[in-house]
Amino acid sequence: MESVEIINEYKDQVRILKQQINELEDAGKSKDAANKRCLQKLEFSTTDLDKALIKIKELEDKIKKTNDTI
Repeated sequence: MESVEIINEYKDQVRILKQQINELEDAGKSKDAANKRCLQKLEFSTTDLDKALIKIKELEDKIKKTNDTI
């Protein structure tokens, strides 16, 4: 009878470990999705910054041209 109890205890432990693995895998997937969203936001911000810097340079050049002709 003791062997049956040991086997049942191992089965319970295996079930618990499988649950924990599933929870960890889900957490990992959520983390990956959050990282992907953050990376996309960063890429969009970088693109916007590049565009803004180009526009600033164009405006500075335009101001310089205007001042040179005065």
